[in-house]
Amino acid sequence: MTRISRRAHGAALRLAAALIGLGWLATAEAADTVFIVAKYPVEARADNAVAAKTQALADGQQAAFRSLLKRLVPVTAYPSIRRLVSVKAGDLIDGYKVRSERNSATEYIASLDFSFQSKAVRDLLRREGIPFSDDQAPALTVIPVWRDGPAGTPREEPAWTNVWKGLDLEHTLTPVTLQTLRKEIQPSTVNALAGGDGAAIRSIAGAYRTEHVLIAVAESDPAAGRLNIILSGRDAVGAFTLRRSYRLDASDPGYTNELAAVVALRVIEGRWKATKIRGLGGAGAFSAGNATDLLISVEFRGMSEWQDISRKLASTPGIDQLEVAGLSARGARVTLRYAGGTERLTDALAEQGLALRNAGGNWIIAAQ
Repeated sequence: MTRISRRAHGAALRLAAALIGLGWLATAEAADTVFIVAKYPVEARADNAVAAKTQALADGQQAAFRSLLKRLVPVTAYPSIRRLVSVKAGDLIDGYKVRSERNSATEYIASLDFSFQSKAVRDLLRREGIPFSDDQAPALTVIPVWRDGPAGTPREEPAWTNVWKGLDLEHTLTPVTLQTLRKEIQPSTVNALAGGDGAAIRSIAGAYRTEHVLIAVAESDPAAGRLNIILSGRDAVGAFTLRRSYRLDASDPGYTNELAAVVALRVIEGRWKATKIRGLGGAGAFSAGNATDLLISVEFRGMSEWQDISRKLASTPGIDQLEVAGLSARGARVTLRYAGGTERLTDALAEQGLALRNAGGNWIIAAQ
């Protein structure tokens, strides 16, 4: 792993070099943790390896900056972010770390942690009058649990747990510690908490020795073709129970699991932001209402086309909480929320020159 920083100089540079030589990494100050966008995938192809890496870093840091803004800014102020489309993320980057990488003569693929200059980002948002919060909540213990239907016995399921592990749980405004379901926790206790029983919260909180604990229950309902999600427990805002249902693609269940976990973390973070930023009307401001959460594959021929598509998505009326879940040289996976349903979304995207289609239960966007 490596770290590159513009601020390193003098003694700091010598120390950093020594640490890198030992295979260590300097850590960001705790106060700036939320300005790190971790586990971000980048990929690019070019005429040579150097050009491919340069392109991947440039595209990656711009996309990571958009993710950072969505983290800091409340949902109700997302339209204001569009004013920052011309901001060059490279001017705000403090450095990056490589988690993993591989390359060929013409391709570069990596998972990176981008670190942004906290003061510069804060100053930018303040100048633009965009509300934001960079205060992290107390750590939340999340227990991913799987049930085969409402009557099923709660158990661990690697496929559900692993999608949570793939998220950036450390740098979010609501940092999460994943825990396994302990043997002393009775199935009846989990089922009671999933049903909103407040007494069950106390029992599980005692077992994990924390007042901030949440179960994330996933229920597969193949007959209805749905994956039902229940979040129940107590976060830093207070006790709550939330239920969501997602269309289940039997041929690619990981697709649905990934979307459900991303939205769950978004909800938890949104509740916290609503309490930290004035004038948002409390946690209810982040209620989903009749909005539809979608995980969509984006097809494009090159990075310039991807940048054009991403700009059009960001400027489409009604689209909220647009996030990049994965990016490669010829495709991307994005999550978004749209209040009007997929038919109206198809029409709205058509006005932007984009085509939305359903291919075997998977939604795909491409330029017309």
